Amino acid sequence: MSEENTTLNEENTSKPKKYYDYISVGNRTPQVAYFVQQHDKARILVDLLEPLKAKQILLIVKSKKSADKLETILKEKEFNCLSIHGNHRVSQIEDAQNAFNAKDLQVLITTTKIFASMELTGVETLINYDLPFEAPEYFTCLRSVDEIGNSISLIDPQDEGQLQTIEIMMKCEMKEIELEGFEHTNRAQTQVKDKSKKPRHKKVAMRAKRRADIKSKWVPVDKQEKNIKENREEIQAEIQAEIQAEIQEKEK
Repeated sequence: MSEENTTLNEENTSKPKKYYDYISVGNRTPQVAYFVQQHDKARILVDLLEPLKAKQILLIVKSKKSADKLETILKEKEFNCLSIHGNHRVSQIEDAQNAFNAKDLQVLITTTKIFASMELTGVETLINYDLPFEAPEYFTCLRSVDEIGNSISLIDPQDEGQLQTIEIMMKCEMKEIELEGFEHTNRAQTQVKDKSKKPRHKKVAMRAKRRADIKSKWVPVDKQEKNIKENREEIQAEIQAEIQAEIQEKEK
């Protein structure tokens, strides 16, 4: 065996194997969580992006509406950004991907499903404006900044259950940061919804009323059988009475 081949084999054996499971990716990538209120997210996002204007940023949202709304807000602040989601054609998605990879586009706003169909390179900062609906999708996005960037998540009270699932999957907790001038929430402060209170939403209230009406009219099976038997006996008695009345009329 030549010296060159021996050297290559030594390099291959000495290089540690890289794993891409939830725990490995989660522990390799710096992650921070800002516990905020939903109505403060847009303002906080602008503040976070200001010092990152030279970086390539992937911004993940849950809905198309949020993506378009954030694009409008960020363009007003003169950020080089674009929102891409399911309403766009494949050619538009590919153009956005190429522009981002060529660094002609700085902030790409998209959903986890569209991101999964793209091949992005050079992502330096991942910002989860919303946590994904499914926890594994979080790690799909996190791999885009594996070892080369960092991840920021804006956590409102509704996202805290999903955050806990993600932390359990990667067996570590995200670093928590509080922003000055914004209302801070954390897991200990999150209010538990009182289920005994009357629901505010009209549709929910209507469904609850309908279920209550059905339940009030519900009759157990054994009672139903008893009612049927009683009704049958009443009908038979009425028929017999009519027959007797006809017989009596004929006799007269």
